[in-house]
Amino acid sequence: MKTLLLAFSLFMLSAPSLYDFPVLNIEGKKMDLTKYKGKKILIVNTASECGFTGQFKGLQELADTYKGKLVVIGFPANNFGGQEPGSNEEILAYCSKKYNVTFPMAGKISVKGDDIDPLFKWLTSAENPDFTGPVKWNFEKFLIDEKGKLIRRFRSTTKPMGDDITSAIEGKSEKKK
Repeated sequence: MKTLLLAFSLFMLSAPSLYDFPVLNIEGKKMDLTKYKGKKILIVNTASECGFTGQFKGLQELADTYKGKLVVIGFPANNFGGQEPGSNEEILAYCSKKYNVTFPMAGKISVKGDDIDPLFKWLTSAENPDFTGPVKWNFEKFLIDEKGKLIRRFRSTTKPMGDDITSAIEGKSEKKK
């Protein structure tokens, strides 16, 4: 256990930005996050059978509205009430067919607990003006700046096209502590 903690600590010290984390896309291929340098990125933990699942529509609208300036990336997770039971193939088919999702989707991961993905471990502990700590539910949102640093965090109830997120994307309101 000490070795694991030491290895993770060393990784965290050497991973100062989003671009340093390995991510697989929903088709199981490496997703190169460095290709998004220079754009803001909104990371969202998603679930197909959640009360917030309708936010896929707003997330796609956000991706379309800010195309060229923002990339939305969905990270399916089954951590809350078994609300993402499907395989990567089923999740992709559902999101494409029901919500016309065209933004990138990562492979299914864990966003909390002992098996938390290293990216979400970093996201939930990284300094930002909002809050730190575990993901509490599906569709929490993490806004990353053009250099790979977390700049804002939003709970599930924050609507994708709401003023909080759109203002942060446009740089109009950096929340103060």
